[in-house]
Amino acid sequence: MEGKLNQPKVLTAWAFYDWANSVHSLTITSAIFPIYFPIAAVMLGASNPTVLNIFGLQIPNTAVYSYTISLAFLFLAVGIPIFSGISDYLGNKKSFMKGFCYLGSVSCMILYFFTEGNYWLGTLGFLFSIIGWGGSIVFYNSYLPEIASPDRFDKLSAKGFTLGYVGSVLLLLQNLSMVLKPEWYGNISGGVASRISFLTVGIWWIVFAQIPFYYLPKSIKTKSIEHKHWWLGGLKELRNVLKEIKQLPVVRNYLFAFFFYNMGAQTVLFLGALFGGQELHLPSQSLIITILIIQLIAIPGSYTCAYLSKRFGNIQALISIVCIWIIVCFYAYKVVDELNFFILAGGIGFVMGGIQANSRATYAKLCPRNEKDTASFFSFYDVCERLSTVIGTAVFGLFIQFTGNMRNGVFFLIFLFLISLFFLSKLLKLNSIALKSE
Repeated sequence: MEGKLNQPKVLTAWAFYDWANSVHSLTITSAIFPIYFPIAAVMLGASNPTVLNIFGLQIPNTAVYSYTISLAFLFLAVGIPIFSGISDYLGNKKSFMKGFCYLGSVSCMILYFFTEGNYWLGTLGFLFSIIGWGGSIVFYNSYLPEIASPDRFDKLSAKGFTLGYVGSVLLLLQNLSMVLKPEWYGNISGGVASRISFLTVGIWWIVFAQIPFYYLPKSIKTKSIEHKHWWLGGLKELRNVLKEIKQLPVVRNYLFAFFFYNMGAQTVLFLGALFGGQELHLPSQSLIITILIIQLIAIPGSYTCAYLSKRFGNIQALISIVCIWIIVCFYAYKVVDELNFFILAGGIGFVMGGIQANSRATYAKLCPRNEKDTASFFSFYDVCERLSTVIGTAVFGLFIQFTGNMRNGVFFLIFLFLISLFFLSKLLKLNSIALKSE
């Protein structure tokens, strides 16, 4: 196995999947689609067109947007353990990664047909794009310990996130030129420009994904089929991983900390644009600029956190980042104008980049060195991530539906980060494992 680690072409190809799929995170979940959805997801001819009829329930379109995210991540939390277990039995991790990638990218292309009033197509396309993105990421992340040695995790993870940020910003700038300068493209409408941007995301994603698909190694079949319900082996594997984690206090406490701070971070990531539009009533152009600031500042944020991890250790770096998150949340509660919202975006970008790259690398270090079923072990990590996103976005959906006020929800985020600090501080007392890069 050692001879197959740290091959430059494989490492670069692995990082390029971030370049391929991160356009979904920026254009679809963060920038253009969250602004377009409340405009297009309406009931034409209704007295209150922004309230949608969902299976007989009258729900505001912004709440539908939040609940769609929750539903997608709930599916991922339940389904991914099964799929990852199957991949261990069949040894076809790359095939699952491809399948979810193609589901997500094609769903983005379908969003081109999301015109005003066609809210079911828009909602379902958005739902399956998240499922495709999230599912492929599980198998992508599980490759990390198979292709790199632990001393490379921090730098390689940061490289992947950086490629993702740069690639997604490049495509967003192209798409923004259509939105802001329609005369360059035959005076197309803003709606058409937005729908074309969804199409470009799908094309970009599926084309650049071919690079990692070509270079990443084939998985090894780690389990034999011994019973007719082998396809449910993923749930058994998840249970086995849970039993193993119970015997690993460092891993257990880290996952508790990750669950809570990720709940806060992902809620901000997915619903930040809605906050700016609903609470501050910022125009679409300002909201998109905000997302660009977040993406650009996230690049130095990811490398700064990687440096802190190497200099002081991963847990100390995470504690520092979570403390900054708490300060950012307090600042968000006080923001009332566009300039301060831009400043807030810079702070969010810095800590978002740092916490995402560090979290992945830290867990890879904590996984048992001799663990062969890496997809199952990483699926447990992703179950924690997905469930935390489900809870965070669902709670904010309830805030929107029943109060129409997202600002008070900031205190919920602060509470989450404080809980994560408690578990991270416990890790400092557990000197069972060195988390400092060499």
